[in-house]
Amino acid sequence: MEKLWYVVNTYSGHESKVKEKLEMRAESMGFQDYIFRVIVPETTEVEIKDGVKKEKTKKMFPGYILVEMIMSDEAWYIVRNTPGVTGFIGSSGKGAKPTPLLPQEIDRILANMGMSRLDADVKLEKGDKVNIIDGPFKGMEGTIDTVDLENSRLNVLIDLFGQETPVEVELFQVSKI
Repeated sequence: MEKLWYVVNTYSGHESKVKEKLEMRAESMGFQDYIFRVIVPETTEVEIKDGVKKEKTKKMFPGYILVEMIMSDEAWYIVRNTPGVTGFIGSSGKGAKPTPLLPQEIDRILANMGMSRLDADVKLEKGDKVNIIDGPFKGMEGTIDTVDLENSRLNVLIDLFGQETPVEVELFQVSKI
Protein backbone atom coordinates (compact mmCIF):
# COMPACT_ATOMS: atom_id res chain seq x y z
CA MET A 1 0.00 0.00 0.00
CA GLU A 2 1.46 3.34 -1.02
CA LYS A 3 0.60 7.00 -0.50
CA LEU A 4 -1.24 8.40 -3.50
CA TRP A 5 -3.17 11.59 -4.23
CA TYR A 6 -6.93 11.58 -4.73
CA VAL A 7 -9.39 14.31 -5.74
CA VAL A 8 -12.34 14.72 -3.39
CA ASN A 9 -15.49 16.61 -4.40
CA THR A 10 -16.94 18.99 -1.78
CA TYR A 11 -19.70 21.54 -1.61
CA SER A 12 -18.43 24.62 -3.44
CA GLY A 13 -17.23 27.27 -1.01
CA HIS A 14 -16.78 24.71 1.79
CA GLU A 15 -13.33 23.43 0.78
CA SER A 16 -11.49 24.87 3.82
CA LYS A 17 -14.13 23.63 6.27
CA VAL A 18 -14.00 20.13 4.77
CA LYS A 19 -10.19 20.19 4.95
CA GLU A 20 -10.35 21.06 8.68
CA LYS A 21 -13.02 18.44 9.42
CA LEU A 22 -11.15 15.74 7.52
CA GLU A 23 -7.87 16.51 9.31
CA MET A 24 -9.66 16.47 12.69
CA ARG A 25 -11.41 13.17 11.90
CA ALA A 26 -8.18 11.52 10.77
CA GLU A 27 -6.48 12.61 13.99
CA SER A 28 -9.33 11.72 16.35
CA MET A 29 -9.78 8.29 14.75
CA GLY A 30 -6.04 7.55 14.71
CA PHE A 31 -5.67 7.51 10.93
CA GLN A 32 -2.63 9.82 10.57
CA ASP A 33 -0.78 6.81 9.10
CA TYR A 34 -3.35 6.59 6.28
CA ILE A 35 -4.46 10.19 5.64
CA PHE A 36 -1.44 12.47 5.32
CA ARG A 37 -1.95 15.82 3.60
CA VAL A 38 -5.21 17.56 2.73
CA ILE A 39 -4.82 20.51 0.38
CA VAL A 40 -7.18 23.13 -1.01
CA PRO A 41 -5.45 23.99 -4.34
CA GLU A 42 -5.07 27.77 -4.42
CA THR A 43 -2.94 30.33 -6.25
CA THR A 44 -2.14 33.90 -5.31
CA GLU A 45 -2.85 36.53 -7.92
CA VAL A 46 -1.67 40.12 -7.78
CA GLU A 47 -4.31 42.67 -8.71
CA ILE A 48 -3.62 46.35 -9.32
CA LYS A 49 -6.68 48.47 -8.77
CA ASP A 50 -6.52 52.27 -8.66
CA GLY A 51 -2.73 52.02 -8.38
CA VAL A 52 -2.94 49.81 -5.28
CA LYS A 53 -1.43 46.34 -5.41
CA LYS A 54 -3.55 43.64 -3.77
CA GLU A 55 -2.83 39.94 -3.43
CA LYS A 56 -5.86 37.77 -3.94
CA THR A 57 -6.09 34.03 -3.22
CA LYS A 58 -8.02 32.16 -5.86
CA LYS A 59 -9.10 28.53 -5.77
CA MET A 60 -7.67 26.53 -8.68
CA PHE A 61 -10.49 23.97 -8.59
CA PRO A 62 -13.57 25.29 -6.75
CA GLY A 63 -15.45 22.45 -5.07
CA TYR A 64 -12.44 20.11 -4.89
CA ILE A 65 -9.70 19.23 -2.41
CA LEU A 66 -6.66 16.97 -2.79
CA VAL A 67 -5.99 14.22 -0.26
CA GLU A 68 -2.73 12.30 0.04
CA MET A 69 -3.63 8.94 1.55
CA ILE A 70 -3.16 5.20 1.59
CA MET A 71 -6.40 3.80 0.19
CA SER A 72 -7.78 1.33 2.72
CA ASP A 73 -11.44 0.51 3.34
CA GLU A 74 -11.37 2.42 6.65
CA ALA A 75 -9.57 5.53 5.28
CA TRP A 76 -11.91 5.57 2.27
CA TYR A 77 -14.90 5.42 4.63
CA ILE A 78 -13.56 8.27 6.81
CA VAL A 79 -13.04 10.58 3.82
CA ARG A 80 -16.35 9.72 2.12
CA ASN A 81 -18.35 10.29 5.29
CA THR A 82 -16.76 13.59 6.28
CA PRO A 83 -19.45 16.31 6.37
CA GLY A 84 -19.32 18.37 3.16
CA VAL A 85 -17.76 15.61 1.03
CA THR A 86 -19.89 14.54 -1.92
CA GLY A 87 -17.51 11.83 -3.19
CA PHE A 88 -14.24 10.99 -4.87
CA ILE A 89 -13.42 11.87 -8.46
CA GLY A 90 -12.50 8.82 -10.51
CA SER A 91 -14.88 6.43 -8.74
CA SER A 92 -17.64 4.67 -10.63
CA GLY A 93 -19.72 4.51 -7.46
CA LYS A 94 -21.27 1.26 -6.21
CA GLY A 95 -18.46 0.88 -3.65
CA ALA A 96 -15.64 1.07 -6.21
CA LYS A 97 -12.37 2.64 -5.06
CA PRO A 98 -11.36 5.83 -6.88
CA THR A 99 -8.46 6.21 -9.30
CA PRO A 100 -5.51 8.21 -7.92
CA LEU A 101 -3.96 11.17 -9.73
CA LEU A 102 -0.93 10.39 -11.88
CA PRO A 103 2.38 11.69 -10.46
CA GLN A 104 2.70 14.21 -13.34
CA GLU A 105 -0.78 15.60 -12.62
CA ILE A 106 -0.23 16.16 -8.89
CA ASP A 107 3.29 17.48 -9.53
CA ARG A 108 2.00 20.23 -11.81
CA ILE A 109 -0.75 21.25 -9.37
CA LEU A 110 1.62 21.32 -6.39
CA ALA A 111 4.32 23.15 -8.38
CA ASN A 112 1.79 25.91 -9.18
CA MET A 113 1.32 26.26 -5.42
CA GLY A 114 5.07 26.26 -4.71
CA MET A 115 4.95 22.80 -3.13
CA SER A 116 6.41 19.41 -3.97
CA ARG A 117 5.09 15.86 -3.88
CA LEU A 118 8.45 14.65 -2.60
CA ASP A 119 8.41 14.22 1.15
CA ALA A 120 10.98 15.81 3.41
CA ASP A 121 12.12 12.27 4.30
CA VAL A 122 13.10 11.60 0.67
CA LYS A 123 16.49 13.28 0.74
CA LEU A 124 18.00 14.25 -2.59
CA GLU A 125 21.74 14.76 -2.46
CA LYS A 126 24.63 15.28 -4.84
CA GLY A 127 25.52 11.96 -6.45
CA ASP A 128 22.02 10.41 -6.17
CA LYS A 129 20.69 8.69 -9.31
CA VAL A 130 17.34 9.96 -10.61
CA ASN A 131 14.91 9.29 -13.45
CA ILE A 132 13.58 12.34 -15.27
CA ILE A 133 9.82 11.77 -15.48
CA ASP A 134 8.65 15.04 -17.05
CA GLY A 135 9.86 17.70 -19.45
CA PRO A 136 12.13 17.59 -22.51
CA PHE A 137 14.51 15.04 -20.96
CA LYS A 138 11.73 12.65 -19.90
CA GLY A 139 12.85 9.02 -19.78
CA MET A 140 16.51 9.81 -19.16
CA GLU A 141 18.56 8.85 -16.12
CA GLY A 142 21.06 11.14 -14.49
CA THR A 143 23.11 11.96 -11.44
CA ILE A 144 22.33 14.94 -9.22
CA ASP A 145 25.08 17.57 -9.39
CA THR A 146 23.50 20.35 -7.27
CA VAL A 147 20.33 20.68 -5.18
CA ASP A 148 18.47 23.99 -4.74
CA LEU A 149 15.60 23.13 -2.36
CA GLU A 150 14.70 26.80 -1.88
CA ASN A 151 13.76 27.12 -5.57
CA SER A 152 12.77 23.43 -5.98
CA ARG A 153 15.39 22.90 -8.68
CA LEU A 154 18.13 20.38 -9.38
CA ASN A 155 21.10 20.29 -11.73
CA VAL A 156 21.29 16.77 -13.12
CA LEU A 157 24.12 15.34 -15.21
CA ILE A 158 22.73 13.28 -18.10
CA ASP A 159 24.42 11.43 -20.94
CA LEU A 160 23.61 13.44 -24.06
CA PHE A 161 25.22 12.20 -27.29
CA GLY A 162 27.93 10.40 -25.33
CA GLN A 163 28.83 13.46 -23.28
CA GLU A 164 27.94 14.25 -19.66
CA THR A 165 25.70 17.32 -19.86
CA PRO A 166 24.22 19.34 -16.96
CA VAL A 167 20.48 20.12 -17.23
CA GLU A 168 18.30 22.07 -14.81
CA VAL A 169 15.05 20.40 -13.78
CA GLU A 170 12.40 21.05 -11.16
CA LEU A 171 11.99 18.69 -8.20
CA PHE A 172 8.65 17.40 -9.47
CA GLN A 173 10.28 16.35 -12.75
CA VAL A 174 12.41 13.60 -11.17
CA SER A 175 11.99 10.41 -9.19
CA LYS A 176 14.77 8.89 -7.13
CA ILE A 177 16.11 5.54 -8.33
